[in-house]
Amino acid sequence: MSNVPKLRFSGFSGDWEDKNFYGLLEEVLDFRGRTPKKLGMDWGEGNIISLSANNVKKGYIDYDAECNLGSVALYEKWMGKVSLEKNDIVFTMEAPLGNALLIPDSQKYILSQRVVAFKTKQYIDNFFLIQLIWSRSFQSRISLLSTGSTAKGINQKTLKTIHIRLPSDEKEQQKIANCLSSIDTLITAQTQKLDTLKAHKKGLMQQLFPATGETIPKRRFPEFRDAGDWEDGVISDLADTVMGNAFKSSDFVENGVQLIRMGNLYQGELQLNRSPVYLPNDCSKTHSKFLVKPFDLLMSMTGTVGKRDYGFIVKIPDDCKQLLLNQRVIKIAPKESCIKGFLLQLLKSEKLLNGLYSFPGGTKQANLSAQQLKELRVSFPLLSEQQKIANCLSSIDDLITAQTKKIESLKAHKKGLMQQLFPASEEMA
Repeated sequence: MSNVPKLRFSGFSGDWEDKNFYGLLEEVLDFRGRTPKKLGMDWGEGNIISLSANNVKKGYIDYDAECNLGSVALYEKWMGKVSLEKNDIVFTMEAPLGNALLIPDSQKYILSQRVVAFKTKQYIDNFFLIQLIWSRSFQSRISLLSTGSTAKGINQKTLKTIHIRLPSDEKEQQKIANCLSSIDTLITAQTQKLDTLKAHKKGLMQQLFPATGETIPKRRFPEFRDAGDWEDGVISDLADTVMGNAFKSSDFVENGVQLIRMGNLYQGELQLNRSPVYLPNDCSKTHSKFLVKPFDLLMSMTGTVGKRDYGFIVKIPDDCKQLLLNQRVIKIAPKESCIKGFLLQLLKSEKLLNGLYSFPGGTKQANLSAQQLKELRVSFPLLSEQQKIANCLSSIDDLITAQTKKIESLKAHKKGLMQQLFPASEEMA
């Protein structure tokens, strides 16, 4: 059995060494279970970030996630004589398991729930080790050893049993780390560009559609500045709707016509590979009303009360095969009074979504009916202005799609490279 990866940089040879993972560590900081209350304090006022499994992601701190802040007094009592230093590794032990990042700077951080920190021995390159932790081989190993049915986790006793392989030459570690880190830098830069495009579109939509209580938008194309107020109406003035059918699970087959379900519209992206379900081919004739074709607009109609996890709108791509519409998903078809591209953008607008989320649901599950959607108040201009708005926003959508594909391509390239730069998971001890 080979102890070397498939791909190596020139100038390096010999087997990689088998090492106990914990043998690479000088110290493991573990304050799980510690809370301000147990210390006789509270979070109070302060600006020291608490790192937990909520905000420790793969390679970065998610400042938009739940992020408790502590005072200097709390930090000193919590962390004691130890501290997190730049490039220390923080690792999530459960829910979710296996996320890891390098401490990005020399600021103070509180090590909080469901995470530990690794301080490595001097001969270990932390930029290499973080890449190894992210590798499929390491992630597969901890997943295999984890416990728990829904919230998987691993304890330190089990983590201490894990062995990894690494090059004894620190220069080879650095070479691998530099190669993969350079791709990470590209991914980060391209992701920032994507975020900028999304923010630009969001700001533009807020100006191109009238605000609540307004009859004209803040920003208008020159040829329409004297066109007067937008018409006030409801969705049913612009579109017809068809709610999906409650197909029986007993009718599902291994291959046939795919059924579009709520999960396939996840986060406003059509994901046909996500838990696909099929119906017999003859269902296309017997249930023709529920057929979904290229360029159709679909919206998810069920979610959680108080959360914006429904109302996702997608346009079926032109290369998509025939599909059938399941319950809690609605098809929205524009009438002659509306341009399809404009309707798509209108359904994504902040004003419309605010109206959609204002409808009362159940105690836990929010169910939007077809009638409620039809009665949503909307404003709309003449067809010529609709087309101009649709063209403008769809051009940005095209840029966002292209940028997203570029990032996916970079991630796929890195994934393939990592599979060759690290020994395969089945070769792990």
